Amino acid sequence: MTGPTGALAVGYDELAALKYLALDGALQGTVKVSCAALAERLDASSQTASRRLQALDEGGLVEREMASDGQWVVVTEAGERALAAEYEDYRRIFDSRDGLRLRGTVTSGMGEGRHYIALPGYTEQFVARLGYEPFPGTLNVDLVEESRRDRSALASFDPVHIDGWEDAERTYGPASCYPAAIETADGASYEGTHAIVPERTHHDESQLELIAPDRLRDELALEDGDEISIYVGAD
Repeated sequence: MTGPTGALAVGYDELAALKYLALDGALQGTVKVSCAALAERLDASSQTASRRLQALDEGGLVEREMASDGQWVVVTEAGERALAAEYEDYRRIFDSRDGLRLRGTVTSGMGEGRHYIALPGYTEQFVARLGYEPFPGTLNVDLVEESRRDRSALASFDPVHIDGWEDAERTYGPASCYPAAIETADGASYEGTHAIVPERTHHDESQLELIAPDRLRDELALEDGDEISIYVGAD
């Protein structure tokens, strides 16, 4: 992981420092940090602790304001996502579950999925890499608050990559597809679907799109407002 300037790398040592900052309350607000105190917790020198804080700052994972007797530090949204991804990695190690569970409610999209999924440049890749031609449209899900935070853990899974492409009119961006299964509130299930995350999208972290060979609304008798669980990583 590199910062915007590319000058300093953010790796496991820096994430360890980020963890201690979060434990001290820097996720909830700005906290005062002493390089000497942080160095003691990291079993490193004060100079090393200072370099790790600088790397976190340049990587966009924290914001800092220097003071005469230390510095004020707060973890950014990017830093929180990095910690969440680490958490999910460890949860997958120690938890008996094989995948990530996300919960949400079915909602109507803007109709863009129907257009893009059916484009030949995407369809050919879906068939070759996912093993099926998706129904021309996506199932849109509004994630509950907890699952919005957990959504960052998608980064810990290996996706199926769909390449970007272009035609005579425009360029179309790449996307990542994550194997998934769906379960409704009444116990009906559908396996063999994929959560699709376009590199360029109008959706934010609160929504997830799903594709499948069939129209999922019909297969699971879904309507807007119905609650479903999505198990990512379910082959």
